[in-house]
Amino acid sequence: MAGQVIPHHDNATALAKIPLFANLDPEGARELAAALKSRAFKPGEVIFHRDDAGQVLYLIREGKVRIYITSPEGQEVALALFGPGDTFGELALLDGQPRSASAVAVDPVETYTLQRSDFINVVLRRPRVAIQVMNVLSRRLRQTDEMIENLLFLNVHGRVAKKLLELAETHGVKTPEGIRIDMRLTQSNLAAMVGASRESVNKVIGYFADKQYISIERRQITILRLAELRRRIY
Repeated sequence: MAGQVIPHHDNATALAKIPLFANLDPEGARELAAALKSRAFKPGEVIFHRDDAGQVLYLIREGKVRIYITSPEGQEVALALFGPGDTFGELALLDGQPRSASAVAVDPVETYTLQRSDFINVVLRRPRVAIQVMNVLSRRLRQTDEMIENLLFLNVHGRVAKKLLELAETHGVKTPEGIRIDMRLTQSNLAAMVGASRESVNKVIGYFADKQYISIERRQITILRLAELRRRIY
């Protein structure tokens, strides 16, 4: 597995901040925390590939991770973008089957990892853990359904507008000018997120900038006019 092991001595505190395990009783939290390992990944480093053996859950401590699949034509389609406090790879804990998508570090990433065998041992004593994992998987399934619906019913302008608004909600920082998306977005990354070509997304971003819905500086996008951008979703 890629990544460098890093030392960390306060796993229980970190675990309590992660929504997936936030409601565990103290004893259950201690059991899980004792099983966690820490790993770091460099920007652009692949954490796992689709079809790799799936035996590990990842919990993000710092940084952002992109989950994606690659079409037979070689085009990447981003399924999700996760940040601190998010988890990914949950399916591996339940079925141990090969990965259904790939994961790559967007920037320097620090994660905690949980092996399936350790998870199963805890679940046998703490069934609530399994329920919380299923809740997370349910939300992910709904997100995938929404992505399919967007591809079917929204044009590229609508998909880009909707994705920018979603990123502003999850990664937005308020500034005097508007809401800055606190991550560096390349047009290729954004194209993968909305399932469109880079050329199409380039035209849409240029159009939104000309209309002063957004501004772009150093690959960071600031939404200047939320209402107008929201009206582009159709």
